[in-house]
Amino acid sequence: MGFYKHRSDATNCDMRFSVFVPPQARDGKVPVLTFLSGLTCTEETFMIKSGAQRIAAKLGLMLITPDTSPRGEGVPDDPHGQYDFGLGAGFYLNATKTPWNHHYHMYDYVTRELNAVLFEKFPAERERHGITGHSMGGHGALTLGLRNPDLYHSISAFAPICSTLNCPWGHKALAYYLGEDRATWAEYDAVEVAKDVHHVPKHRILIDQGLADQYLDPQLNPELFEAACKARGIKLDLRRHKGYDHGYYFISTFMEDHLQHHASILTH
Repeated sequence: MGFYKHRSDATNCDMRFSVFVPPQARDGKVPVLTFLSGLTCTEETFMIKSGAQRIAAKLGLMLITPDTSPRGEGVPDDPHGQYDFGLGAGFYLNATKTPWNHHYHMYDYVTRELNAVLFEKFPAERERHGITGHSMGGHGALTLGLRNPDLYHSISAFAPICSTLNCPWGHKALAYYLGEDRATWAEYDAVEVAKDVHHVPKHRILIDQGLADQYLDPQLNPELFEAACKARGIKLDLRRHKGYDHGYYFISTFMEDHLQHHASILTH
């Protein structure tokens, strides 16, 4: 496992990411899973807290985790110093409003630049690539995964923000990054993306949601995504768990299920 830094044209700053390479990579390229982290996290959080490496090593899955936003000198932050916007809260979108549009192009960074580095520098198989994430990163996994079926062949999420159009976190972030015209927000709302998806995923999407999650109402709204998938014919396994909150104990409990989900698709 290693932590890396490279210069990004999309974000106009140095970006960091972490990679776990399984032992099977000694014999050739292996399937890879991108994990997108949530608010306040960095490229280190998932690798430190999830317990995923042991399982990934057994399954032969490479893991890659980018930082959650651009950082560094000159990168603007939340004007009120709050945790849910700016540094650590890039929302995996391309900002269009000043001053955010100079740095906050996380959609392009993840789908274009990070993938280019991944497939050039590491023994990852381009045609066996999945995406998952937690909370804000779950929003990223659903929207990026559904919008880019040529890049991501399996999708899952832990307690994702399912509808940025219908939650306070989304209202704040998208208003700053994109402006007040909500018609521009739909491509970064998983429910709206699911409703209008051009290519229905071949494989089911897996979502785990804790019912003791302090953000379930009003931030996450999994029932809206569930309804959108049903209407569009997207196969979804939305599992609800009593007693689990929003934290990494919840993630680590169901991590093996998610890695098995991706491995079952990417290794066959």
